[in-house]
Amino acid sequence: MKTRLLFLLPFCLVLAHAPAWAGAQKEEALSANVASAMSRSISDVNAPRLVFDDPRQGQAWLAEMSTRLQKKIPDAWMRERLLTAIQYESTRAGLDPQLVLGLIQVESGFNKYAISGAGARGLMQVMPFWPRHIGTPQHNLFDLSTNLRYGCTILRHYLDIERGDLYRALGRYNGSLGKPDYPDLVVGVWKRRWAWTAPPSLKMAGDSLPRPR
Repeated sequence: MKTRLLFLLPFCLVLAHAPAWAGAQKEEALSANVASAMSRSISDVNAPRLVFDDPRQGQAWLAEMSTRLQKKIPDAWMRERLLTAIQYESTRAGLDPQLVLGLIQVESGFNKYAISGAGARGLMQVMPFWPRHIGTPQHNLFDLSTNLRYGCTILRHYLDIERGDLYRALGRYNGSLGKPDYPDLVVGVWKRRWAWTAPPSLKMAGDSLPRPR
């Protein structure tokens, strides 16, 4: 493990100085019910795992996504850890993991140490005011799993506010509600780079996307 950490240190230092091209989520008042529900989601900490009805689908997904992510994250162990966490946190929030992969590419370029000019942090570029509203001051937004849990919970919240309108939810997420550039960019990356369906041999009757458990 020590050897792996020493190997990854230069890579992490490079990423720490990479630019982040994120917007700024707006700090808005939350109702007590909404804040409580989001807080429960944030505090429900479980070890990430692939969530698929058929484990073979999970392995096929992980292998394909790992290949696509290889240029950005050369270390196979880091890729598998990240992808497993993305799939788990996305699915438990009722989001398409492929959408979240596209959002992360646009927001941080898969740099877990990214900081935007507006102060957004980590993979999903979460604004630092969120722990005050739905978490605790001890939550580290540069921690991989914590950042993904916050980001997916926040995007789910915006989708609920916008009654499933993805474009408006993405606008809220980026702090650019009403402007098409950011939603178009995320959806474009999602569809072009990260779209995935299970191979026909692995599809189950009535199955489509992974479902939360």
